[in-house]
Formats: sequence, structure tokens, C-alpha cells
Amino acid sequence: MAIVGESGCGKTLTALSIIRTLPEAASLDREGEVLFEGRNLLTVSEREMRRIRGGRIAMIFQDPSSALNPVYTIGSQLMEVAELHLNLYGEDAYDLAVKSLGEVGIAHPEERMWDYPHQMSGGMKQRVMIAMALMCKPKILIADEPTTALDVTIQAQVLDLIRHLQQTNNMALMLITHDMGIVAELADDVIVMYASQSIERGNAVEIFDHMAHPYTQGLFGSRAQFSDPHQPLNPIKGSVPQLTHYPQACRFHPRCPYVMEKCKALPPPNFEIDENPNHTALCWLYDGSEESKEKLSIDRFKIGQRRGSIK
Repeated sequence: MAIVGESGCGKTLTALSIIRTLPEAASLDREGEVLFEGRNLLTVSEREMRRIRGGRIAMIFQDPSSALNPVYTIGSQLMEVAELHLNLYGEDAYDLAVKSLGEVGIAHPEERMWDYPHQMSGGMKQRVMIAMALMCKPKILIADEPTTALDVTIQAQVLDLIRHLQQTNNMALMLITHDMGIVAELADDVIVMYASQSIERGNAVEIFDHMAHPYTQGLFGSRAQFSDPHQPLNPIKGSVPQLTHYPQACRFHPRCPYVMEKCKALPPPNFEIDENPNHTALCWLYDGSEESKEKLSIDRFKIGQRRGSIK
């Protein structure tokens, strides 16, 4: 499952709320449910949550340099995970840590156990973070922009590694990104987020071939076309609203090129796209009214352009 959207739309906060690592003083009252294996994670004790967090649900953070403790060796940080979640100590914890480093492609893992984070490159530190996340064979791996700080070659290696380990361990992957190329390569399903809301959701192929929400269309339309370097960029006008100043009704209407009066008055429900219950959009364009049909008849993005944008 890929979650995409501009910076500031709430992707990372959504992930942190799932594993309950948001600071209490800065968080809103808990609402709804976060269901995992039949249990609501919002109601379990913090002690129980510590066993789930890092064990059954693991997370790879955006910046491995800040996620690793600079004053402890790589080995000690890996062994701590084995001690806390698997009750392994001494030689058993050491052997598992070495094995985990080898599984993520780090050469000479026995030697690397004694390295400190500053002795490793960005790509190697990200591999250490992946090894740490997967030591307990989690059911869910949350990857928050796992390749942002890496060069293109290392990005491809890390993505191949994540895909291989996902298939090997039979785990679910929740991928947070704004890179549509990564989404096209890895994702089965996609959620498009805007201003803390899921505004479009569906199968990855359906999203790429039929971008229903104007915001989704804007995200694809603003990508650089490498086939024509002289083509000007077409960004979405305006910026993501602040958390404390969300617009009334449809939160995207101040930036939407197809805005109607009802968009400013009433929050839109989720509409099925082409009668497909697995592809929905939070947009009044799909309410079936004559006004909406007229708006939809406007030539927005050519289908060929849409498909070409994901290559």
C-alpha cells in the first residue's frame, strides 16, 4: 500500500499515529480505530504497544542518520532489538544480528558489527535500519520515504531489497512516498492524501490509468517530462493549507481548477469511480449531476499523457 501526497499532507503523521509514537501533548484526542490482528491499537496499554511496535509492526524512518544512535555500535543497537522483542541474549543475539546484516547485503557483517553509524555511508545505514526493522519478522513494515537521502543507484538497490524481503517474509508493506516512479514499481494499492484526508484510493493500475480526483491529476501533471526537457513544469497552484486553517467543505477547493459552489459549501462523500467500489474519490465531480458532468467533459489530461508520465 503506497500513500502519496505533497509534503505536509499528513503521510508521516498517519504512520506515527498507527504505532503510537506521536507526543501526547501535541496530539488530538484519539478517534476511530487502528485494527491489527483483531485488536484496536488505540486501546492497548503502552507496555503491550512496546511489544507490538518494532516487533509485529516495524518502521523504517526517512533519515537513517538521525534514526541510529551515534554513540553506540551498529551491533549493540541490533542486539538490543533481539533482547527487547525476542528475548535473545549474548551469543544468540549476536548471531542473529550478524545474520540480519548479511541478509540485507552488507559485506563482512562480523566486522561491521563493531562500526559506529558515522563510519557507514547513507546506503549502508539504510540497510542497517532495514535489518533492524526485519529482525523480528514483522507482519507490517512501514517505510517512510526510505530512499529520499540516497543517490539513484543506491535507491534502486534499497527498493529491490525491500521488495525481495517483503516477498520472502510474506509481510505487508506500507510505503510513504511522493515519488510516482516508486509507486508504479512497488505498489499494489494507492492512497492519495491531501490535508490529512484520503482523497482517492484504488488499485495502482486504476489510479495511474484513471486519475479521478483533480488533486491526483495535479500530482501527475506536475512531474517533469524527461522525454521533453524543454516542456515547462505545471505545478499545482497554491500550497497545502496549515493544519489549523483547513478550508471548509472540500479541503482542496481553493486550489481546484474545477471548483463548484457545492465544493465550498458541503464536505464531499466518497464516490465510486465507474461503479468500482475499490476505486473511490472524495470529490463532487462524481455525484452524477449535470454540472459535474459538464465539468468532467473538460479535456483535462490526455490518457496517453497519463500513461506516459509513469514511465
